[in-house]
Amino acid sequence: MAAPASLPTLICKKRDGERLEEEEIQSFVRGVTEGTAQQGQIGAMLMAIRLRGMDTAETLALTRAMAASGRALAWPPAWRGLLVDKHSTGGVGDKVSLALAPALAACGCKVPMISGRGLGHTGGTLDKLEAIPGFRISQSPEQMQSILERVGCCIVGQSEELAPADRVLYALRDVTATVDSLPLITASILSKKAAERLSALVLDVKFGSAALYPTQESARELAQSLVAAGEQLGIRTAAVLSRMDEPLGRCVGNSLEVLEALECLEGGGPPDLRELVTALGGLLLWQCGLAGTAEQGRERLGRALDDGSALRTFEAMLGAQGVPPDTAQRLCTGTPAQRCQVLGQASVREELPAPCGGWVQRVEALPLAHVLQELGAGRARAGDPINPRVGAELLVAVGQRLREGQPWLRLHHDGALGAGARRALQAALRLGPAPPGPASPRLAEALLPPGSPPRRGDGP
Repeated sequence: MAAPASLPTLICKKRDGERLEEEEIQSFVRGVTEGTAQQGQIGAMLMAIRLRGMDTAETLALTRAMAASGRALAWPPAWRGLLVDKHSTGGVGDKVSLALAPALAACGCKVPMISGRGLGHTGGTLDKLEAIPGFRISQSPEQMQSILERVGCCIVGQSEELAPADRVLYALRDVTATVDSLPLITASILSKKAAERLSALVLDVKFGSAALYPTQESARELAQSLVAAGEQLGIRTAAVLSRMDEPLGRCVGNSLEVLEALECLEGGGPPDLRELVTALGGLLLWQCGLAGTAEQGRERLGRALDDGSALRTFEAMLGAQGVPPDTAQRLCTGTPAQRCQVLGQASVREELPAPCGGWVQRVEALPLAHVLQELGAGRARAGDPINPRVGAELLVAVGQRLREGQPWLRLHHDGALGAGARRALQAALRLGPAPPGPASPRLAEALLPPGSPPRRGDGP
C-alpha cells in the first residue's frame, strides 16, 4: 500500500488544477484537526482551492471529512424526521432565527439551532440573544437534548467538539482572502449541519449590496451547491434566495432586533420579516412531513405566531437557557417600557431629519450597518466587544413622501455621532422626485431538491 502523499504534494496537486481523492482530502483535514499542518500550509491549500475550485465529489468529501473531525450529535429515535435547522448567509437586520426556531418548535419540530456571532457589517444571532440578561449560548450536547425534550428548540453556539476542523479553516479563510470560495463555504456550512444529524435544512442565501454575493446569479450558484451537497449527505435541503439591499424589518442593532422579533412572535412586526419567517418555516414543515405543501406549512407557522404558542415557546427557551423566569416573563409579556427596561437603552436617542423633500426610493443597508458597527453595534475582529444597545430604527418606508426636515431615522448610541458618520447615514436615504416603481419581492426564488420530501419516519 502506497504511503499517503505529503501535504506539500497535495497543495501542489490542487495548485496545478488536479482533483484531490477522498483519502487525500481526509489526510488534509486530519492535519488541520490534529495540528500537524502548519498555518502557512493550510493557507496555501485554501488559496489553491479558492483559485482552482473543487468538483462536486471533492466538495462532498471535504464536507464529510470536516463533519467527521469531531463529535456528531445523537438524538432519541422518536425524533426521527423532526430535527430541523436553518442557516442564513448573513445580512443587516436579520433576526429571523429568533422567531423561526420557537415557531417551528410550537408546530412539533425539534430545532437544535447552532448559530454564529456577527462579524463586520453583518449581525449575529448569538449577539442578539446575549443582549437578554442571563442568556447562555454555551450548552453541552446533553444539555441541548434536555432543552429540546422540554421546550422543542434551543439556539446555541458551536461547541468545541462539533466540526473542530471548521473552526480552524473558518478563522484562516478570513485572513487569507478565501471567504468567498464556493466549495469552502459549502463545506463550512454543511459540515456543522451534518454533525447535527438533521432531518431537514433550509438555507437563506442572500444577495445584493449588503450580502456576501452581489447578484442573484452568484447566490443561486451557492444555493445549488448547498442543496445538492445537503441531499448527498442525507439531509432534506431547500434554499431561498432573498434580497439584502435594504435592512430586513425596521430595526438594526442587537437589543432593538430582539424587540422586533418579539413583535413578530406576537403575530405583528414588519411584513417582510413575517414573510421570510413563514416562508422558511413553511418549507421545513413540508420537508419533514408536518405539512402537505410548503404553502400549508407557511399557513401553519403563521398560526403559531398569531395564537401565542410561538411566543410561549420562546419564553420557555429563554428560561431553559439561563434567563431568570421573571426576566423572561417581563420581556415576553410585558409592556414596551418593561421590555426596554429589561434590555436597557442607549444614553443617546436622536432623530435624523431628511436633508430635502422627496419620495423614498430605498434605504441602503450597507452604509447604515457600517456606521452602527463603528458606534459599537458590531465587531471588526472576532472577540471584539459589542454594545447591544446601539442600533437604529427606520421611521420611513419605501414609497413614502418625505418633507424636508422630517425625521427618517432614530439612532440609539452611547457616544458622539461624527460629521462623517452623519453624512454616510444621510447618503443611505435615497429620495426621488416621483414615487418608486413596484418593489421587488424580498423573496426572489426558491430552490427545492428533486422529488417530494419523504414523509416522517423515512428520513434521517
